[in-house]
Amino acid sequence: MSQIEFFHYEAFTDTPGMGNPAGIVFDTKGMLTEEEMQRIAAAVGFSETAFVLPSGRAECSLRLRFFAPGSEMPLCGHGTVAAVSALAARDGLRGNRRLVAETQAGALPVDWLGETREVVMKQNDARFLPFSGNTGALLRTVGLTEADLDARYPAVYGSTGSWTLILPLKDLQACARCTPHNALFPSVLTEFPAASVHPVVLDVTRSGRSMHGRHFSGACAGTVEDPVTGTASGVMGAYYLRYIEPSLAHADLLIEQGQEIGRDGVVRVWASRERDVISVSIGGRAVCCGSRTVSY
Repeated sequence: MSQIEFFHYEAFTDTPGMGNPAGIVFDTKGMLTEEEMQRIAAAVGFSETAFVLPSGRAECSLRLRFFAPGSEMPLCGHGTVAAVSALAARDGLRGNRRLVAETQAGALPVDWLGETREVVMKQNDARFLPFSGNTGALLRTVGLTEADLDARYPAVYGSTGSWTLILPLKDLQACARCTPHNALFPSVLTEFPAASVHPVVLDVTRSGRSMHGRHFSGACAGTVEDPVTGTASGVMGAYYLRYIEPSLAHADLLIEQGQEIGRDGVVRVWASRERDVISVSIGGRAVCCGSRTVSY
């Protein structure tokens, strides 16, 4: 059995114990195998662990791979924010720096803003596909009924790099009552059996914020609820332009998540439309909570 050091970061917050925890592992020589990365992520136990690797692509500054305890994820917003924050701390980055990260969702620009310690991540252009399944069955997978649905807006699959099912609910009370049964998701999400489910509402817990969400992990992820999700927040920003305010060309949103499980976090989302294409960037800060060693 081997051991490795990882850094514990909380993303989308400045307060330890809030936001979304991520493990960060620096593999500067790219020696870890995929199987080893999966075992390390399972040992760390956070919703995702990000591995900072060298990239073989000339246009990329680094490679990022993201592993949940049960499977690899193509893209992870909070893992990216945490990884770049850890990289900035390790290398003493000052001022602003543009990086290009090789991910399984493509080569994505990521900006480090030294003055504010903020990471801004460009995601893929938004994609939406209809949910053709039974809405009542979908709601039952999160412990709700059709009375909790906000029928003004559609339940749809959305992706800016990773697929999730956007489920619009009526209010914060419905969101708080959610009880996910993640093992049932594949039987209902037949188009994307590995997708997560992301309830959203327009109610918020604090003034100045724009939308509220929760994120229930896909059946193979090995976790139940992801506290504050950058990729799904990016999808929420695009969803806002596509379905909630279709007359707008731009939206600058503060999206909150994690309040129901005591992990208050906020994601900044910029969404803009040009014809039928909606582009999305997300931003946030992360705080280091130390490091430790795990066996794998």
